[in-house]
Amino acid sequence: MEAVQESREGETSRAMRRILLEGSPEAMGRCHGETYRDEIRAYAEDRVALSSSGSWSGRAADREEVLALAASMLPAHRAYSPDLCAEMEAMAQACDLTAAEAVIVGGFTDFVDAVRATGAGVPEEDDCTAVVVPDAMAGGQGYLAQTWDMHASATEHVTLLDIRPQDGPRSFVFSTVGCLGQIGINEAGIAIGINNLAAEVGTRGVTWPLVIREALLQTDIDAALRCITEAPLTGAHHYLLLDGGGRGFDVEAMPQGCAVRVLGEEPLVHTNHCLDPASKGFEAEKAPALMASSQARLERAKELLDRSSVELADLMALTRDSQAICQVSKPPYHIESSGAAIMRPATREMWAVWGLPSENEFDHFHFAQ
Repeated sequence: MEAVQESREGETSRAMRRILLEGSPEAMGRCHGETYRDEIRAYAEDRVALSSSGSWSGRAADREEVLALAASMLPAHRAYSPDLCAEMEAMAQACDLTAAEAVIVGGFTDFVDAVRATGAGVPEEDDCTAVVVPDAMAGGQGYLAQTWDMHASATEHVTLLDIRPQDGPRSFVFSTVGCLGQIGINEAGIAIGINNLAAEVGTRGVTWPLVIREALLQTDIDAALRCITEAPLTGAHHYLLLDGGGRGFDVEAMPQGCAVRVLGEEPLVHTNHCLDPASKGFEAEKAPALMASSQARLERAKELLDRSSVELADLMALTRDSQAICQVSKPPYHIESSGAAIMRPATREMWAVWGLPSENEFDHFHFAQ
């Protein structure tokens, strides 16, 4: 599953590994769980520990409490998408985890919003810089691009899922082991990305990986948008959508409601704080250093996109930007850019990189492979 490649400096770098998941939901889940069994178990233990520690939720909780909270969310997951929940539960069973642990390992950044709702505190969340570039700026073929930033312990667990369901379009999905999906594009030309937001009050609802995968089962962008806006969400996330015809949206999705922006002639750019006034009313307080990072990355991405045209190389350079965007792990938060993805729906292509984009090369994925 692991590969190396020659980096820009002539040194070896780690290539994006890829796993094929095909067939029924249960078959895809079993394959995922059996392939990465020990790794998923270790990653799940890490995510449960972080959920309990209070560093990401803002309040400490014991293991039994967080597992009971995760278990209470399963009915909402099953109601939202029985097939995707069945896939998640089959994955968990294949690596001897409970379904509650699967909710946490996959939906961690939403789950901690629900943990926060049972107490109080300031979260340590500062994840991802994401942009949508309109067709008019990209030679008629727009892009959705982003870094995927997370606690540095997540980097080793990044993988690319090649998903071929028995019902629905094939998709390439950037993810981590044990997670149904995080960033992806399907063969119908629907691309979806995310960055994290922090809700002051989360709920016992659906975590974001199911929303990503449900959107990628759609063949038109309006249906994909409804997968976000009509979901009973556990926590806050910002979602971005772009299709092969150049239509795009971004959505600040809080458990209490959604704010939608429509792609126009200018890029949509977002980091980890709410821009919509209504959304801000439901947002958790951020530590000053993390708010400063989010604001700096937002302004830097806008600066880098302040040009008449944007090419693939420009977006790769954006993800590698050392001034603000490409985050390197450092205390006390240890957040880093664990990978990045660039998608061009008009040509049904994805470029994805494992680990720091500044130190690794992008791999190219297309549906003829």
